Order: sequence, then C-alpha cells, then structure tokens
Amino acid sequence: MSSKQHCVKLNDGHLIPALGFGTYKPKEVPKSKSLEAACLALDVGYRHVDTAYAYQVEEEIGQAIQSKIKAGVVKREDLFVTTKLWCTCFRPELVKPALEKSLKKLQLDYVDLYIMHYPVPMKSGDNDFPVNEQGKSLLDTVDFCDTWERLEECKDAGLVKSIGVSNFNHRQLERILNKPGLKYKPVCNQVECHLYLNQRKLLDYCESKDIVLVAYGALGTQRYKEWVDQNSPVLLNDPVLCDVAKKNKRSPALIALRYLIQRGIVPLAQSFKENEMRENLQVFGFQLSPEDMKTLDGLNKNFRYLPAEFLVDHPEYPFVEEY
Repeated sequence: MSSKQHCVKLNDGHLIPALGFGTYKPKEVPKSKSLEAACLALDVGYRHVDTAYAYQVEEEIGQAIQSKIKAGVVKREDLFVTTKLWCTCFRPELVKPALEKSLKKLQLDYVDLYIMHYPVPMKSGDNDFPVNEQGKSLLDTVDFCDTWERLEECKDAGLVKSIGVSNFNHRQLERILNKPGLKYKPVCNQVECHLYLNQRKLLDYCESKDIVLVAYGALGTQRYKEWVDQNSPVLLNDPVLCDVAKKNKRSPALIALRYLIQRGIVPLAQSFKENEMRENLQVFGFQLSPEDMKTLDGLNKNFRYLPAEFLVDHPEYPFVEEY
C-alpha cells in the first residue's frame, strides 16, 4: 500500500485506505459508465475500490484495473479491492466457487477484502433475487457461522487477504466472535452510515472489538429509484450541514465525509463525475472543530435510506435490532 494513502489498520495487520470508491450501479446506468468511472477514479488517485458480485459490474471494474496497471498508473499491490459474497451463495460448498467467479471477472489472483453482503441467506440457483409466484423473496436457512468458516478457508488459500461482513447487527457480530473454533475475526462491518444514521452504538461496539466500520450511503446514497424512497430527505441539502459547509468553505459532501473520517469510519464515496471524485479526495486536507462535530452529531435521526425490505421476512433480518 503506497505511503501517500491515508490508511486505517485492520485487526489482521492489513491496511485499508481511509476513503474508498463505491461502484454500485443502478439498472438505468449502462455498464460502460462503470468502466469509465472506475478508470477515472484510479486516475485521480483512489486506491480503495469497493464492488460486489450483486452489483454486476465486476467485469468492468476488472477491465479498469487491468488497463490502469498496464498503463503504469497503479500497481496491484497499491490497490485495495473489496468484493462481496452474495446471499444466494451462503451454502458452504458455494462460497469458494463464488469467490473464484468474482476473481475471474475481476481478472485478479486475490482480493484484499471479501465480505458477506448481508447476514441473510437466499435460495441458491440462477437468480440473484429469487422470488416465489407472489413476488416474495425465496430465503434459505444456512447458518452464517458455517459460511464464515468457508471465508476463513478462502483466506488460508490465499484467495483473499482479509475477510469481513456487511449489514450485520451487533448480536450477529457477537455470534461470529463467539463461534467455537473461530480462526479469524471479521476485520470490518460495512453498513449504511451517514449524518442521518450515524451508527453511534454500532460504532462503539465495533471499536470495542477492533472491527472497522465501513460506511456505504455516506453521502445519503445516490437515491436510486429502485431502492430509495424518492420522498426521503436529501442529505446534502440539509440546512445545518450546509451552514457547517459554508463556515468551513467546503462543500456539504466533503463535510459529510469528513464527519465520518474523524469518527474513525472508512467511508465509500460513489460518483460518476470526475469533479466530484477529485473533490471527495480533499477530505484529508482539513479538520472539523469539536463544535462542528457536535452540531453534526445532532443531525442523527436513525433514518435508513436502504432498509433491504426484500430480506425482511427472514429471522436474521438485521435491522430490527436497535444496532
């Protein structure tokens, strides 16, 4: 990992760059846009790229990485690439093949971080979002602790440097941490986290266990129609946030990212625009005062843009717990 990068140390000794580039793409955006955006992100200086099997852009991300390695823009060892195990592949025998499929698409020998996308298993098969005749999600009964053991094996096999989870509540994390014969702790829990959902209790819990909180939706999500209620509040238009931004002569987006970074959280910033990508990297160039941090703490309303309603009928649905 290049020394120019601001990094956070994971509990297994590896370093994760303190700001990541998110690659989720809604259906209406063409895949070529993902390739273009990932190339731009690497050009402007991002070295932490977060993707997932379910985003269906791993091939484009792989092409971008390979083209920038060939062009001498980056070296593989300077990159931190994350991808995620999808819910339909939680059966133990499906874990390694799923990772190998992702690696093939990404054109990589290993990923830096492999995480379980949700704590909820779905029926395996050809469909990533399997549903019954009534349109209800087809869920499964795999114990995620069994899935975790296979992630540990993938780490031992050198296919991945670090392993973690996403969208787990503290009770679910506790189950992995207390699992008999646990070999590796999760290095991170990637969750929705922003000024309206500041995850204070989950952050305190994760810090007490030396687990890094990685934030998606850090700027209040891109508000994609498919997943986000269009009547939900627009985070970056928040008047209190805009006041703090004005006072610091920075954009609301930079303030929103800086707020997370100062709390030890690793935010993922997603954009298809070069000017925004460049601007977001300026987050390390200033600090927010304790007063500003306190003001911004006051914006929390435990509001979730992405409640993952397609998993709500499963006993492991994570968001019924307070944290």
